[in-house]
Amino acid sequence: MDKSELLAGLYQARLDDLKAMANQHNLPKTGSVEALRSRLIQHTILGHWNLTKEGIKEIPNAELGELLGVFGIKKSGSIKARRQRMYLHLYHDPKQLTTDNLDMMTRDELHALCKELALPLSGNKQSLLVRVAGVLASQENAWGKVKKSLRRPRDKINIPEIPFDDEEQETLEVEDAVDQFVGGHKGEWSFEEETTLREDLAAMGHSSSQSSVSASIDGALRTVEATVEPSPPPMIQDTEIHESHSLETETALMELQDRMAEINALARDFLMVSSTTNQDDLKAFIASLQDHGFASELPPVSQSIANTVMELDFQMQQEANAAHAMPQSWSEREALRGFEQARSTLRDHLENLLSMYQGDTVKARMAFEHEARSMGLDLRIPSVSGRLHALFDLHIEIAETQALHDPIVLRRQRMMRILHHGAVHLQESERSTIARLERSIGSFEELVQTVLESSEHGFEEPQQALVIRFLESKGYEVNTVDLRPRILACAGIIGAELGYLSPSDIPRIAPGVLVSETEVDAIVTELKALAQSFKTSDELTSTEEEEVAESVIEASENITRVRGKIDRVDELLNRLRG
Repeated sequence: MDKSELLAGLYQARLDDLKAMANQHNLPKTGSVEALRSRLIQHTILGHWNLTKEGIKEIPNAELGELLGVFGIKKSGSIKARRQRMYLHLYHDPKQLTTDNLDMMTRDELHALCKELALPLSGNKQSLLVRVAGVLASQENAWGKVKKSLRRPRDKINIPEIPFDDEEQETLEVEDAVDQFVGGHKGEWSFEEETTLREDLAAMGHSSSQSSVSASIDGALRTVEATVEPSPPPMIQDTEIHESHSLETETALMELQDRMAEINALARDFLMVSSTTNQDDLKAFIASLQDHGFASELPPVSQSIANTVMELDFQMQQEANAAHAMPQSWSEREALRGFEQARSTLRDHLENLLSMYQGDTVKARMAFEHEARSMGLDLRIPSVSGRLHALFDLHIEIAETQALHDPIVLRRQRMMRILHHGAVHLQESERSTIARLERSIGSFEELVQTVLESSEHGFEEPQQALVIRFLESKGYEVNTVDLRPRILACAGIIGAELGYLSPSDIPRIAPGVLVSETEVDAIVTELKALAQSFKTSDELTSTEEEEVAESVIEASENITRVRGKIDRVDELLNRLRG
């Protein structure tokens, strides 16, 4: 059968068919259907290619793309990405090697995986994990299964071939024999042993009398005899590939390194409510860093921030585990003793820092870390770092709990409810004035307190007018029909809370249209005229007077009833305001 037809059959074959073909070719039948398919393609279609872990690294870029196409996976990308994809497709299962399962791997396993993927080998387990996770993310859906379009191939598939000629084949056989000879003698041999090697090669059909064969033997022996510089051990190798960036990107990366403490503080706040597994949330967090002055829209900067967040996530997990574990070394035990000795001092400094950076927990956390380092604490130890940040988070929670029961906070919340009640129906300028007043609510409280302290008659119209005029002088447009009652009601709440006024003296917000005493007579007169318009001209005068009197009485009763309703509504609003 032609290899193209066989390959097309492999693309379309099901698991049972693949197992039968593997049994026919004496290949293992274990693994998923895609793993079995790639194994059959490797040994039956591309058997003449060296697709071992080391052989993949020697395949040229052009042939590598064709080979990926034969396996039915993505062909595009750099040569490094192609080799990584080929290695993952042949030697790993996409359902087993996932970013979620990397945490279960040991550092040695991650180190070996980084070595096969041509990644930097230095750093701790988390650094290695982040690098492997980056490769898996970039290669997502690019390996592990054949494209759906290839399961119904329409054209004949070209199988790449390796051009071998007799001279190259002969040279390879000579080099293999020389390598075995050198390996058996550990790099040292006598003239007689070398002569024996040449005789053995001659018996294999490679006569050393031929110039080409003799040159191959001499060249192979000289290559092996050459002194090779000892390679550094894996733990100090530096295989990191330094990429070149533009000047703007390099500047952004340098600024990122200088502000790494701020990144860590922001990332800790992010990880308090989210995780790195939520990719959408992580991308949104990285994008939000532009508001803090970071060029997170640049891909290298964004990737560096993502790596930092993932490393910090792993560190926080270590801190949580170390919080309930015994010290694992003498250094860790002494560091914990130093932390416990400095705990009371740190607690006092933390209260000052929280009051200094009120509302900005990121800067407060950065300053707290700097204070701890200045006291000689080693924050590289997870148990120390975890206890330090746990102390900070505890004080933040305590401060939030105290704020919920703080009378000042409760008073301001009550004032905000009054100011913002029905604000959606206000004009844009009035809403802007409310927002501005909310930002300066502390100064407004001081203004009202000063006015009430200098007043001897409570919070009457002169004091109310003084508050309104002062706010107008500062640019607050509060003397409007909607804002003035709200402002005065808030001022009355402040006076009642501070003990200057009784709750009954708090100015009320009108529930609707109010009728003043002077307008009552006008209403009565209008009602009389209205009643008169319904009378006929031929009625007797006495009858008209009686009806007018009845209408006046009825109007008076209506007015009394309306006033009673208004008073009841006012009482209801007062009870709702508390």
